[in-house]
Amino acid sequence: MISVTVEASGIAVLSWDMAGRSQNVLNAESCQMLCDLIDEAAADGAVKGILMTSAKRDFIAGGDLEWLSATDDAAVLFERVMRLHRALRKLENCGKPVAMALPGSALGGGLELALAGHYRVAADNPKARFGLPEVTLGLLPGGGGTQRLPRLIGIQKALPLLLEGKRLKAADTLKAGILHAVVAPGGEQEAARAWLHDAMLAAPSERVQQPWDVKGYKVPGGAVASPAVQQAIMAANALVHARTWGNYPAPHNILSCVYEGLITDIDTGLMTEARYFVQTVLSPEAKAMIRTLFFSMGEANKLAARPAGVPQQKYTKVGVLGAGMMGAGIAYKAAQAGLQVVLIDRAQADADKGKAYSQALLEKQAAHGQGTPEQAAALLARITPTTDYAQLAGCDIVIEAVFEDRALKAAVNARAEAVLGADAIYASNTSTLPISGLAEASARPAQFIGLHFFSPVDKMPLVEVIVGKQTSAATLARSLDLVQALGMTPIVVNDARGFYTSRVFSTYVLEGLAMLAEGVAPALIDNAGLQAGMPVGPLALTDEVSSELIHKIDRQTRLDLGAAYQGRPGHAVAARMVELGRIGKKAGQGYYDYPEAGKKRLWPGLAEHFPRAAAQPDPAQLVERLIAVQAVEAVRCMEEGVLTTARDADVGAILGWGFPAFRGGPLSEVDRDGAAAFLARCERLAASHGERFAPPALLRAMAQSGKTFYGA
Repeated sequence: MISVTVEASGIAVLSWDMAGRSQNVLNAESCQMLCDLIDEAAADGAVKGILMTSAKRDFIAGGDLEWLSATDDAAVLFERVMRLHRALRKLENCGKPVAMALPGSALGGGLELALAGHYRVAADNPKARFGLPEVTLGLLPGGGGTQRLPRLIGIQKALPLLLEGKRLKAADTLKAGILHAVVAPGGEQEAARAWLHDAMLAAPSERVQQPWDVKGYKVPGGAVASPAVQQAIMAANALVHARTWGNYPAPHNILSCVYEGLITDIDTGLMTEARYFVQTVLSPEAKAMIRTLFFSMGEANKLAARPAGVPQQKYTKVGVLGAGMMGAGIAYKAAQAGLQVVLIDRAQADADKGKAYSQALLEKQAAHGQGTPEQAAALLARITPTTDYAQLAGCDIVIEAVFEDRALKAAVNARAEAVLGADAIYASNTSTLPISGLAEASARPAQFIGLHFFSPVDKMPLVEVIVGKQTSAATLARSLDLVQALGMTPIVVNDARGFYTSRVFSTYVLEGLAMLAEGVAPALIDNAGLQAGMPVGPLALTDEVSSELIHKIDRQTRLDLGAAYQGRPGHAVAARMVELGRIGKKAGQGYYDYPEAGKKRLWPGLAEHFPRAAAQPDPAQLVERLIAVQAVEAVRCMEEGVLTTARDADVGAILGWGFPAFRGGPLSEVDRDGAAAFLARCERLAASHGERFAPPALLRAMAQSGKTFYGA
């Protein structure tokens, strides 16, 4: 786990190499060993200096979240944290120089451990990243990060790293003052030894110390009480509130750690950090985020839903039908993954335009210093824009991304299947049309599947994999292999109208439109959406997707379902906006006006067409409706078998349409309330606002049995 070698020079080399793991982590066993080894090295007179490194490609990935989540006992957690704090304080105050040789990434607890060394040298590894990303999982650094980092580089420089969880390259970490040196890969240990030899020869009066332990130490850039730092902290507090609406405890607690900790000595500051760390870990927000963003997403990325017994598919050539924004984005991701791509459209100019999308992305990356001209040229060379379907020969899979028109989709399917090999997969990127219906046009329905990408594909990591009635298990398994090869995250759903993501996402938008019809002030509606934790308010979001699209989907659904059709109040609002020609942002007018110069603003004419009620609801009531309407629809999807796991429901919601991460996902939201409490909420909302809130039978059964989606 951590090997120890005391060299003839007196340097004790502590090398991390945890068996059975691709990454070193801080868990019960490794922390126990680390604390014991620090005690031994500090007490051993033969040890004159300490070098800590890793035999793996990276240093330490951070804390083991399974260990962290294993107890709800605040006292136990506090003692765990304080034991590590005491050990690291002994390490940096043992009177012996300590060097950290970092071969690769040092993140979270890994960087915090490195900060306890007197000297930090990293390999110039292009894949290595350094940072404290705990806030992205609803946590705060608990290994001294909120105390050592600002004391090392200054409060103003440290706050963005702590509050945003930025991951820096080695050169940027050096520039920030976190590292002392960056050397060629493989030379980091020798560089650490060279520094240690010099430090070991220093006179006792020149014994190396951490900056914060030196008499007369002052925080770089100013102490907490300095006007500049006070201003920075106030600005950070305002920015955090603007971004989070107070929904995420972690960033606020990080600010408290820095503010309260840096007006005291470091030992008191570490105790302050430990208290806030325990409080944050035990918060429902952190528990929800860890479960969905770490455990569930990890399972999805490891293809937990992949049918067993199917050999892994290795992809070399992919076809994409339709070179619009979606098709062009899919082509870019496939080429980025090293695959040959045939990008087909009706006209060569359209196909060329689709390839140009990739070129524009690469040029933008180059402007930010990402990639080389050679890498960009190689990626573009892998994309062949054409109108010739014959070039699809040899493709392992074809992904159709043409307009949402059944006849058009059937036509391109026939042309593609005419040249595809017998074992090739045909996938549709449709976002709403049932896969089983589209597969009726296929000569090989068992090899027909839905792969719903999200726009823009280069930024949105989710792929909703839709299994049709005749889709084979082998096709599902092989399709998941493609998603993994693209470096994206899959969820698996069964075929149904709107599938899962489009269906539940629409409830948020339509509920906002229903509120407008009720006379709720437009600004109040959109602010309630933000307060709920959604990235965009429902009216602004409707403008992004367009009222015209909502109206078209509703009209098609009405035709398809006939007497079984059940509309929502928001549909009439979307239809009215289409009549008014205010279809959304692309037209320059919707619920908002979009002037060529200046920011968007709510359209004053809304008051004429949707008069405001004399009495306005409390924002909390609107927040409740906007979240509950999504959660109850997700429960219906579970009941109907569209979803088979809570994991896919919650991962899909957060990655697919921005469901608030602090809530963990719509089914985590139900579990947090408890089925009985959420049932009562739905019954109350249904009585006030209609059948769209009516609780499904599954929810009633769970309330009666006490079962949860993630437990008993």
